[in-house]
Formats: sequence, C-alpha cells, structure tokens
Amino acid sequence: MMSDSIVKRNEFLGESYTKISHKSGLTVYVFPKKLTTAFALFGTKYGSIDNKFRIKGENEITEVPNGIAHFLEHKLFDNEDGSDTFSRYAETGANANAFTSFEKTAYLFSCTENFEESLEILLDFVTKPYFTEKSVQKEQGIIGQEIKMGEDNPARVLFFNMLEAMYEKHPVKISIAGTVDSIAKIDAELLYKCYNTFYNLNNMVLCVCGDVEVESVLKVCDKILKKAPASEIERIFDEESDNVLKPRITAKMQVAKPLFDIGIKDNKISDEPSERLRKAAGMAVLNEMLFSKSSKIFNELYNEGLISNTLEYCYSISESFAFNELSGEANDPEIVYKRIFDYIREKQRIGLDKEEYERCKKVIYADFIKTFDNTEEIAYELMSYIFEGCDLFDYADAVMGLSFEYVNELLGCMFDEEFFAMSTLFPV
Repeated sequence: MMSDSIVKRNEFLGESYTKISHKSGLTVYVFPKKLTTAFALFGTKYGSIDNKFRIKGENEITEVPNGIAHFLEHKLFDNEDGSDTFSRYAETGANANAFTSFEKTAYLFSCTENFEESLEILLDFVTKPYFTEKSVQKEQGIIGQEIKMGEDNPARVLFFNMLEAMYEKHPVKISIAGTVDSIAKIDAELLYKCYNTFYNLNNMVLCVCGDVEVESVLKVCDKILKKAPASEIERIFDEESDNVLKPRITAKMQVAKPLFDIGIKDNKISDEPSERLRKAAGMAVLNEMLFSKSSKIFNELYNEGLISNTLEYCYSISESFAFNELSGEANDPEIVYKRIFDYIREKQRIGLDKEEYERCKKVIYADFIKTFDNTEEIAYELMSYIFEGCDLFDYADAVMGLSFEYVNELLGCMFDEEFFAMSTLFPV
C-alpha cells in the first residue's frame, strides 16, 4: 500500500502544509518554512489522564497507576544495546527532549543540519521499546525525586490544588508525574501494555516544520516504520459531578506573597471538535476583554495595590474536561476573588462593549498569526489541534467567524458561582 498525501492551504494566511497518510498507519505533517531551524515532533494521543481504557475486542477494562504515561516517556530513551539516545543526537548536532501532558506524549528535536539523520534517531528509538524490571526500579527512584521537586514548586502546587478542588473523580486533578506511591506499582509488563496500546502508529502523528522536503521525511519513514495493526481505544472516565468538589483549598509554602488560582469548571463540552474549537476561540476573546491589562478590573485591582502587575488568564478545553483559570499574587486573595466575581456580575448585567470586542478579537488573531514565525510553535500547535480532531488553520477561521452575540452568550453562561473554586498559597 502506498502513502497518500494532500496539501492544505490557507490563502489568507499565505501558509500551507502537506498531510501524508503513511503506509505504516502514521499520519505525517510537513509544514515548509524557510527558517534556519528545523523541528520535528513525534507524538501519541496518550497522556496522564488515560489511566483507564479498553482496547476494542477486549472485555476487561485496564486500569493503570497514575503517572505511567510520564514514566513511559522516560523509559523510551533506553535502548536494548545500552546506547544513550542523547549521545546519538549529539553526533548529529540536534537538541532533543520529550514531554507528557494531560492528553499527549511527544518526543522532539530541533536542528540546523543533519535533519534526516536526526529524524531517523527519533523514529527509531520511539518505536523500539526496551524495559526490564531492573531498569524500571532504577527509574522509580529518579522519577520519585522529580515528584518531590514538583511538590516544592509553588506554581505547580497552586495549579494542581485548584484542579483538586474543582474535580472529584476526573484524573486531570492528578499530577502528571503521579505520586511516589503510584509509580511504585509500575512494572515492565504494565509499561509494555500501555506502549502497545497507545504507541500504535495509528494513534500517533509526526509533525515536521522547517526548510525540509516532503520526500526526505518520507524516505526516513519508509526506512524505519513498519505497518501497525488497526486499533481502537476506548478511554474510560468515571462520571463527574457538575459542581466543584470544594470551593476553597489552601496551603502554605515558601512564597514571598500570597498566590491565588481561581478555576471555573465548564461542564458544557460538545462532542463536536469544531464546537469545542469555536468555544476556545470565543473564550480567548472574552478573557482578553474581561481580564487583560487594558481591562477595568485589572487596572482597579493593580492601582489599589490589591494585586501585583500580572493577572494570568487561560481557558482549556478537551474532549473530557474544560475550565477557565485566573491567577496572580494578592495580599488578600478573598478580597480579589470578591472583586472579580462582582465585576463579572456587573458585566453580565450591562453586557459587553462592541468596540472592545472587535479590538480584542484582533488581538487574539494577531497572537495566532505570530505562531507562524517559529518552527517549534507551528509543530506544537499543529499537533495539539490534530489530537483535538481539528486543524491548525481552523482556529483562524474560528476566531474570524466569531460573533459578538456568541461571546456575550459565553459571558452569561460561563460564570455561575457553584462552578468556582479557588486555590491559595500563603507564606509559611
């Protein structure tokens, strides 16, 4: 069977890429950019939340320890012949890394030369797992130290405490690396089970961006990849309550000033990727209108000395969870919480300003356009949208297609008080 390819273009952006359905089952995306650095991202739709699943044809549900996706990411750098993957990259001059998030695991490199050789290393080591009980036990100690370091990171503690307050059962509340106790339950057999389930090439994508030819990418794919069997994965999540688990969670750490992270749980998640994309675009514009440095609430809180010079805001949506988030520094987080809540209620009462909407919509669109100046950002964004069932170019269309009325509707339905939870950190 030959590989099929199509070219996708966005005339307004003046950008295009080639999508290849490789004969191995892997989907490959090549995004040409005349920049000095080439970047490759080889990822699987498998993250920390995928701890309960069933493969089509199996009756039993498999439940695995928290943190196993991240653990597997670490272990894939081991090679049966004892060679070091990073040493192999050093010979080609490439910089390599990997990461695990809630919903994906990806392996990457950037280079200015020897692209084909570096790509060959990437596809080779990710598709050749090698785990032993001895090496797993050694890694448990290494990752255990990483987990303990994370427990000393105020920003990380603040964020996951917020998720813990918001969610009762969804695994998004659990640290991506898991806990020392949970990773102690991981063995080589479980790692192979998860690898064979989620590292099937039909569940993976390769995104390449830079001054690279499609033919050179396919040449390496043809050399390294073998055809993967068809596979369907059922991802299983326990039923989650609409309301937050608890409205407040607090802790003390070595911080200079109190920190707060307000989470607003969103239970209205469409099954349609295009609708989720539209909502993400709408919330990006709405957050910019409500909370940016030009907003009324930011300037009031800052000028009154109630917050430091930043108020971070972000909306996250996926197939199984969604939330809005506001975070910053404040001497009295409860006063800031009340002021923000009252401000939202006032905005809901009077409605949004049309001119401000048009300005913020342009800001969000301009931020998106900047993505195309960097090969790394292009590849990251491309993969993120693919795993969400969308396309990189779809986001531009979603932003431009927004209506003032739709964003006003989001303002009206996204901020019910029973969906608010606040995490705070105070100095010891």
